[in-house]
Amino acid sequence: MTFAYIAFCKNNSIAVDAIQKADEILLPLMVIAELRAGFAVGRKGEENEVILQRFLISPRASIASPDESTSFVYAQLFRYLRRKGTPVPINDLWIVSITLQNDATLLTFDQHFQSFPQIPRWTTT
Repeated sequence: MTFAYIAFCKNNSIAVDAIQKADEILLPLMVIAELRAGFAVGRKGEENEVILQRFLISPRASIASPDESTSFVYAQLFRYLRRKGTPVPINDLWIVSITLQNDATLLTFDQHFQSFPQIPRWTTT
């Protein structure tokens, strides 16, 4: 999802179309953290933070944080991946858990999410 936000900011037609059509835009807390970590080490950190803040004030946008219920989804996905022998970054596992918990559709350009056939996603091809 971090890449999807960046693609949107770069006017990628798939990302722009998906975000314009969405009734609601959930940004997992981990995505916000990954973006801000990138801002912290980048040359345009303050400018990027202003753009993110403008995005987040949209009435359609909200930050989704994990809770205890998310931990059960996370545990099931962790077991699923372990049995498949398919490791993915921990943040991606949290993002998928939050997406499933919220019955949302994932917009992603990241190949790690291909490990989760159970998650609905916007097509990126």
